[in-house]
Amino acid sequence: MRNSRFRGINSGSFQNKRWWSLVLDSLLSFFVRLSEIIKRFFHKFVSMGLGNIYRRRMKVFSIAILIYLDYKGVQQKEKWIKKSKVPALWDKAHDRNAKRVLNLIVELEGLWVKLGQYLSTRADVLPQAYISLLTQLQDSLPPRPLQEVCKIYLNVNIRGYTKKEKYFFDIMSMWYDFKVCRTIERELGNSMDVLFTDFVDEPLATASIAQVHRATLANGQDVVVKVQHDGIRAIILEDLKNAKSIVDWIAWAEPQYNFNPMIDEWCKEAPRELDFNIEAENTRTVSGNLGCKKTNDEVRSANRVDVLIPDIIQSSESVLILEYMDGVRLNDVESLDAFGVDKQKIVEEITRAYAHQIFVDGFFNGDPHPGNFLVSKEPQHRPILLDFGLSKKISHSLKQALAKMFLASAEGDQVALLSAFAEMGLKLRLDMPDQAMSVAGLFFRSSTPSSEAMKTFKTLNDQRVQNMKVIQEKMQLNQKEVKRFNPIDAFPGDIVIFARVINLLRGLSSTMNVRIVYLDIMRPFAESVLLGSISRGPTVDAHWIHDSPIHSDVESKVRKLLAELGSIQKILGIQVCAYKDGKVIIDTAAGVLGRYDPRPVQPDSLFPVFSVTKGVTAGMIHWLVDKRKLQLDQTVANMWPGFGSNGKDTIKVHHVLNHTSGMQNSFDPVGENPLLICDWDECLKRIANSSPETEPGSQQSYHYLTFGWLCGGILEYASGKKLQEILEESIVKPLNIDGELYIGIPPGVESRLATLTFDTDEMSKLSSIASQPELPSTFQPDKIIQMATNLPVLFNTLNVRRAIIPAANGHCSARALARYYATLADGGLVPPPHSSLSQPPLGSHTHVPKFTSLKDTTKKKKGKEMAATEKGKSKDHQERKLYDEKQFMSASSSRESNTESLARLVDTNSSAGKTEINSDDHQHDIHNMFSNPRIHDAFMGAGDYSGLVVPDGKFGLGFKRAISQDGSLVGFGHSGLGGSTGFCDINNRFSIAVTLNKMSMGGVTANIVKLVCSELNIPLPKDFATDIGADSQMGTPLIN
Repeated sequence: MRNSRFRGINSGSFQNKRWWSLVLDSLLSFFVRLSEIIKRFFHKFVSMGLGNIYRRRMKVFSIAILIYLDYKGVQQKEKWIKKSKVPALWDKAHDRNAKRVLNLIVELEGLWVKLGQYLSTRADVLPQAYISLLTQLQDSLPPRPLQEVCKIYLNVNIRGYTKKEKYFFDIMSMWYDFKVCRTIERELGNSMDVLFTDFVDEPLATASIAQVHRATLANGQDVVVKVQHDGIRAIILEDLKNAKSIVDWIAWAEPQYNFNPMIDEWCKEAPRELDFNIEAENTRTVSGNLGCKKTNDEVRSANRVDVLIPDIIQSSESVLILEYMDGVRLNDVESLDAFGVDKQKIVEEITRAYAHQIFVDGFFNGDPHPGNFLVSKEPQHRPILLDFGLSKKISHSLKQALAKMFLASAEGDQVALLSAFAEMGLKLRLDMPDQAMSVAGLFFRSSTPSSEAMKTFKTLNDQRVQNMKVIQEKMQLNQKEVKRFNPIDAFPGDIVIFARVINLLRGLSSTMNVRIVYLDIMRPFAESVLLGSISRGPTVDAHWIHDSPIHSDVESKVRKLLAELGSIQKILGIQVCAYKDGKVIIDTAAGVLGRYDPRPVQPDSLFPVFSVTKGVTAGMIHWLVDKRKLQLDQTVANMWPGFGSNGKDTIKVHHVLNHTSGMQNSFDPVGENPLLICDWDECLKRIANSSPETEPGSQQSYHYLTFGWLCGGILEYASGKKLQEILEESIVKPLNIDGELYIGIPPGVESRLATLTFDTDEMSKLSSIASQPELPSTFQPDKIIQMATNLPVLFNTLNVRRAIIPAANGHCSARALARYYATLADGGLVPPPHSSLSQPPLGSHTHVPKFTSLKDTTKKKKGKEMAATEKGKSKDHQERKLYDEKQFMSASSSRESNTESLARLVDTNSSAGKTEINSDDHQHDIHNMFSNPRIHDAFMGAGDYSGLVVPDGKFGLGFKRAISQDGSLVGFGHSGLGGSTGFCDINNRFSIAVTLNKMSMGGVTANIVKLVCSELNIPLPKDFATDIGADSQMGTPLIN
């Protein structure tokens, strides 16, 4: 524009002025233009005064506002035009705004070039107009002899200038080259002639921070010389301020697009790129980690990567000399095709290299845009990795958390995902596991070719809109409020560069038009960091057994046994706790929380214990009976409206507890639809509408799932309360085990959860076990094999863990379970507080069940049903008891006198060992859960209660009977699929609980119980007469 104005003046004055006037006018014009050029050049390269800073800032903000308003206008305009014209409307908007962005970047350079390089790789989400224009920045910027410098920095078009003016530009170009040489000489301490035998003035490439020249050292080695632009530090720091301001403004205007964590991390890391000594050290570190200078024979790891990284020759703060490697740039498609390069293989190898850096090394290059890669021209055509200025080091714990997040996304494990979030410091304002998994899945999704960019962009946008709708419904927000709602409460800066790398890699693959499945390529590296920590076991890891004081001699021997079993990979994570005579004698935790979770098991870790839950559910039934809310011989249909249909009208409460209701196979959601078990109301409805398979009371057959819904329905209809409320009132609060016993976990405990896996060697032995007549057809050994393979995956999902499944979904610590059975062993008398040696203290967690609120209609209906049921009972029926109250008072008094020792320290010479409990542990009142003096008989179906159970059956009333080797009945308990167990010996006032996450046939548990019983001289129940060993004969699986 300025060129045409000057030419217009000259042509318009030629006919009216004398020749001297023309000469004067021409000279004046030349010097005016010369002064403008010098002024602009001076401001760009010499001065970073306030005037220039504000000009850069105003330029950035004016373009940002212009683009924002442009798109807002398009959004409004599309509402008023035909749908067929909408795509063209948006295409034009993308074209003009992409040009604005590119012009701004080229004009300002500095940090904006890096932003442009990042955006140019996002072909998976950005419109093609942006990709086409910003791709020019992937080779960095055009090389800079001064004609180009003038074009870029001075914003002038040399073609419109005279020969004299071009001559001036040549002089300026020489001056700029002179400055480059002066920088090299100043930084390296020698003249150019001493340093190089040849130095090519024409740069190979120019980037935002530096430019690269080809050269030959005095020793004849070919190198490249990277020279930092003069004054670039001030420009970068200013650009960071401007970028921060824009991000703040965007976060205010469009809260769902809050990029503050990214820009904050960038502000911290970007200045490090300005010191080439740091880049040199980074390059050496990554090269060593990846074994780039080692041969295939030297590196035999399955996760070896085949890439090249140039050697560092010499470095200073502003100059870096590297080995020259001849290669083809990734965006030079014609050359890649000419050399026969397999683009898919190249991008996969680059992805593997970054997976190794992130998950194995914990030190990675944070800037993988296409301009930082070459492909070697030599056969094999290996990727060449360049530019390690922006590199990030992460801690070992964060590295494990990232690997855990990746694998959780791959396996759909919501528990592990939320746990990984917590470990890395990522906090969400909402409990939305489905949406969190959805976002993680999108983050690690496979890349798509650039040709599918618009489809991908639409899919991502639709997903975002859907997630916002879910948030809106959950939070009950209006349109304006949901727009300003940010679901992320805290975003750790350390993972910003990691997120940037993943996005850049995805953009790289899209640019190369290849499809990369990151979950397949990166998985071995993520697994290696976690399995490497987990597989060390007790022989290597001194902290494999949780470091806590030993309570007794027997606990020392238990820990030794655990170490032996752990060394042969029979234990992944485990807890063992035991009470004797009302005090703790064992409380040990060992191993790790999961196959991909190397965090150590703690005393308060929560394990899924499958059918161990039945013993807890049965305890709640007996508690209601003791509170006169229920009778054991009461017909279920009398309290549960609708239950009496289809031949169930004769089923009584004791039939359900004794597994004789005939409902063992009436409802099998695992075979029908596994996720159906998460729908509590639907499961109760299905049970109420089903038919018994056998005559109630005629045959004992294990109700492996239906037991829970039958008992759960009884509990809720008899009490008028939710099952979890009853659990808290009857067991959790009286025993002071808050936060360590749940049937369906609440939000917020995910970080303490153990993850299930199964021992394939142990499970393979199931095929040799004969059919068990006492088990239902759906729970025979051949079915169990299939279930054992699928159940860990199913029960690791957060939806199932949060579901109410009273037969199979208990989550507890061993110390909470052992305390429960210690209470039952003493007839309901609650022991003194748990040992203070066990940390954190038992009961110190807040017990927040967060009960699902019943619908109003459901509440009213159930309330009316309960009232009608109570009214219909006869007075005699309500007051009928199975024991005499006077007899109870006498027995109770006697029992109190016999348990006075519970309030005192046990003699250190007793067989229980060396327990030390603080005296103030005994200050609060000892109370009893049950008033029935024959409650043990009720649990076991013995004495006055023998008529309510099948003679010589394996089950009493809700509990599995513990039969000693001589055939005597010594106690009761319940084991679960995989080996977790809890039981008590009432004669010896002994209880023990084992929780584990590596599911087996129960051999680990059997070995532990056998050792403890032997040491304490307590009869060993038959169920635990099983050993681990290749030659051992497996008996009935320890599942019930």
